[in-house]
Amino acid sequence: MSALILVVFLFGAVAAVPIAHALLIAAMAAAATSDRVPLDLLVQQMVAQVQSFPLIAIPFFMLTGALMMGGRLGQAIVGILSATVGRWHGGPAQVSVLSSTLFGGVSGSAVADASAIGSLLMPWHRKLGYPMPFSAAALASAATIDIIIPPSIPLILFALSANASIASLFYAGVLPGLLLCGGFMFACWWVGKRRNLPRETGPADRTAFRRNLLHSIPAIALPVLIVVFLRFGLATPTEVAILSTLYAGAISALMYRDLTLKRLHEAVIEAGLATGVVLLVIMASAAIGWLLTFDQMPQNIAQWVQQNIEAKWLVILLMNLMMLFIGMFIDLPAAVLLLTPVFLPMAQSIGMDPVQLGIMMVVNLAIGLYTPPVGTTLFITSALARVKVGETVRAMGPFYLVALAVLAIVSYFPASILR
Repeated sequence: MSALILVVFLFGAVAAVPIAHALLIAAMAAAATSDRVPLDLLVQQMVAQVQSFPLIAIPFFMLTGALMMGGRLGQAIVGILSATVGRWHGGPAQVSVLSSTLFGGVSGSAVADASAIGSLLMPWHRKLGYPMPFSAAALASAATIDIIIPPSIPLILFALSANASIASLFYAGVLPGLLLCGGFMFACWWVGKRRNLPRETGPADRTAFRRNLLHSIPAIALPVLIVVFLRFGLATPTEVAILSTLYAGAISALMYRDLTLKRLHEAVIEAGLATGVVLLVIMASAAIGWLLTFDQMPQNIAQWVQQNIEAKWLVILLMNLMMLFIGMFIDLPAAVLLLTPVFLPMAQSIGMDPVQLGIMMVVNLAIGLYTPPVGTTLFITSALARVKVGETVRAMGPFYLVALAVLAIVSYFPASILR
């Protein structure tokens, strides 16, 4: 049954069928050809997976991002970062990295980050005469910081699949996200200095700097508040998501004063559509995961690993290589939901903490978002920069090295993220 699922799913993926639909077709094909799995039981498993209280956090975090990322906030963040680091070597590209890190504490979506920040920064980079392939590469890689630092939708999905603590995953994601930010900024500086790339040389506007700083404080404070509330047990992740939405609405209405009924309507629709896509993937992945577990595929893989591979570091390397390969072809939410049931028994067999596995998986799969052939942020930023995807990929080298270095730290030095 597991082999049939794999063949049908791969055929659907190659035929450009949407991932959720390809998963559903594979699940139904396996159930229909097996006399051990009633179709009504399969449907029950799909519905049961989305009847979860922690899942309520997803639409609220998405709504928070939709409210905060629109209007004047994006312009304020870009303005203050441009004034701060825009004059450094590689400064304009570093603005992309820092903007993604700050927006990551608001949206939790790499696609939203790449689209919103790219539309603000690409015209400025083009005006400076910046090499647009490098600009696209910096933003495509930096946008994935959004899904590592809290709030992170993929980490919520992993927690749901692995029965892990969302609060612990959020807390553990802070350091890898900051390491990626620092590493990407260094890569931008190194390339900018080596190639003597253009940078901001105009006089600094101190009045605009102070104004942008004032407008940026609420966005900077939000991820800090999320971590504090979760770390000290002041609220559950779901409660934090709802409080974040109320916070975003109040700030937009009272401080930025750009929250109109039209913007609120558009934000609700945007969050609703994005949540619907995620829930469909969750239901389809739940069906596949249940069938694979019923067929004992995860247990068989874990048993094979225990019998044939003794070195712990080699098991971790094998998991990473498999995740890197799969992440190049499957969207991140679906990959998290599909791989968690497979790798969790393997991780437990070597004594790996589920929180470490979750961070390792998300950091790993995030690389697939800017790696061909299906790299989502890669295609978005290349389109915004008006360059060919191949040109952007050729400028990606330093960012791949940084991401792999951070992945190695997360994989082999768990004390760096576990507290």
